[in-house]
Amino acid sequence: MRNFLLVVCLLMAGYRAGAQPAAPLSARLDKVSLTFALGPDGHPTYAVAYGTKPVLEPSRLGLTFADGKGFDGPLTLVGSETKDVDETWQPVWGEVKNIRNHYQQLTVHLRQPAAKGRLLDIVFRVFADGVGFRYEFPRQPNLQYFTVQDEHTEFNLPGNHKAFWIPGDYDSNEYAYTTSRVSEVNTTPIPAIEQKAPANRIQTPLMLKSDDGLYLNIHEAALVNYPAMFLNVDTQTFCLTSQLVPDGTGTGAKAYLQAPEHTPWRTIVVSDRAPDVLASKLILNLNEPSKLTDTGWIHPQKFVGVWWEMQVGRATWSYSDSSNIKLAGTDWSKLKPNGRHGANTANVKRYIDFAAAHHIPGVLVEGWNVGWEDWVGNWKEDVFDFVTPYPDFDVDELQRYAAGKGVNIIMHHETSGSATNYERRQDAAYRFMNAHGYTSVKTGYVGRIIPRGEHHDGQWMVNHYVRTAQNTADHHIMVDMHEAVRPTGLNRTYPNWLACESARGNEFNAFSTGNAPEHETILPFTRFMGGPMDYTPGIFKLQGYAAAAPGRQVHTTLCKQLALYVTLYSPLQMAADLPENYNQHLDAFQFIEDVPVDWDDTRILAAEPGDYLTTVRKAKGRDEWYLGSITDENARQQPVKLDFLTPGQHYEAIIYADGKGADWQKNPTAYRISKQVVDSKSSLTLQLAPGGGAAVSFKPVKK
Repeated sequence: MRNFLLVVCLLMAGYRAGAQPAAPLSARLDKVSLTFALGPDGHPTYAVAYGTKPVLEPSRLGLTFADGKGFDGPLTLVGSETKDVDETWQPVWGEVKNIRNHYQQLTVHLRQPAAKGRLLDIVFRVFADGVGFRYEFPRQPNLQYFTVQDEHTEFNLPGNHKAFWIPGDYDSNEYAYTTSRVSEVNTTPIPAIEQKAPANRIQTPLMLKSDDGLYLNIHEAALVNYPAMFLNVDTQTFCLTSQLVPDGTGTGAKAYLQAPEHTPWRTIVVSDRAPDVLASKLILNLNEPSKLTDTGWIHPQKFVGVWWEMQVGRATWSYSDSSNIKLAGTDWSKLKPNGRHGANTANVKRYIDFAAAHHIPGVLVEGWNVGWEDWVGNWKEDVFDFVTPYPDFDVDELQRYAAGKGVNIIMHHETSGSATNYERRQDAAYRFMNAHGYTSVKTGYVGRIIPRGEHHDGQWMVNHYVRTAQNTADHHIMVDMHEAVRPTGLNRTYPNWLACESARGNEFNAFSTGNAPEHETILPFTRFMGGPMDYTPGIFKLQGYAAAAPGRQVHTTLCKQLALYVTLYSPLQMAADLPENYNQHLDAFQFIEDVPVDWDDTRILAAEPGDYLTTVRKAKGRDEWYLGSITDENARQQPVKLDFLTPGQHYEAIIYADGKGADWQKNPTAYRISKQVVDSKSSLTLQLAPGGGAAVSFKPVKK
């Protein structure tokens, strides 16, 4: 204790010796500059510019603690320092082989005289494509255990920007995007089961476009031990203020911390070119390096699965139509099967056969384990045990059969919102997976979090997702989390955390009004900024798939479904439709069979949020390129220069294009496939139908 106090005294003396007047401080890299200042009242502010254009006007910083003090001013500046970092690192998997991490860091040391001289550091990192900053709480005798009641971070916009946003629901990200001016932000109705959001609360990642041509994205990075950040919108001043998700106690507390500690990074990505926003690695760079020393067992993959047939009503997750079944003590063999259970041994073998025939390594099986009869709407804590299969699902036989075909079965763990039950059973569940050859798991958190009523995006659940990533890694299991908080780049730190859902996926075309044709052109600028998504593309039967709703359809053409494998990045890509629907279009399915899920290079060739996107990627370790181009409800011509190809090398381009008269509403399955030899001096002009797209593979021609 004596040594600790000595260190603190020396630290305080150093702060006093380095005390500075409250003059503005700055950091800069290329066109991006940041300015920090203390106002006359002692409140800290920051501002960001891109060249001569303001990105954020002076914006307030600060936090309030449960003791009423916190760091909400007045503060004094007692020191600062800057440093430059320029390094390169290699992700375990990703969109590019190498990532440059180049920034100038400004660290500001602040003290609050009114609260026994408490210390706060604010660390800013300025990149060529934006800014990240966070609050850091040094070890100190006057701040040990503390509760964050509110965070007062502002993003003060200089104008009434165009915004692409969804409502600020603490428990769901699965909304269609609204495009409006900031002054027109309003929320759509939220289901009664969810937390109702005020009309001016929206989610991040938030995509904005200014009238003077700047593209701006606001989000966060490295979300650990802290609630997710939402934004309250002042529709008069265009100022956005952080809103943290409260815990389940009803006291309004947001985060329980112990110094030394820090918040997640608040991120601002900015450019005058939309493709630069999509190419940014700022959020990944703000995350910690991998905590896993052995990553050789992590393998990005494509998969098919027993899933879509339940979404469209052809099969059920449950084995029986009985209700009020207790998990323990039930003799499942005596239950009357409903005859529509999808996860039965024969049906799973059908998917394994299809996967093996088309070199797809994974088969997802949902509804394999007991408990599905009695969970929706009941919200009981012990619904699933994650180790007991239904009578018609032969674990040992399917393990043998899949292994003989060179296919892995992907486990599914639906928690029914009972994260505490899942944590109690994780070790047994993962040992069961190890014993039966399962290398990947898809988790789910449908419904309210029980028993205490935490929010999906609150501190407790944020830590649960991280614990799950670590626990699966300890068992050499890859994980795909659904209904989780939206990603913040933690796939760098936990590379076994391959993907999340955390947005309105392709499944909404099965059971709702669907996703508008512009939806997939907005997602890369919003949800995908934080990390990969399990969007489940590849639907080929685009109309007439829902017997209960014969007028329902997917809001894309077939070729747009192909293009999504390139434009919507994920190391875990599902071919989501039924084998029989693929068998009718095997010439088009060839693109899904060929397209990789891991890459050495990525180029964003053309992009405008809400309108169009064209992306090309180079396969990991091979001189093959794959291109995807998509549009909204408007038909387009998309010119493409092929200067990304290796000079002097000829390639066979296989072009999967919307056919004559193709239209997402009237004629979605019209397509044509053509081939031509091209090189780096060639160009293509892609014809995109309304709601359509194009996919192209480029493979070297052998001399």
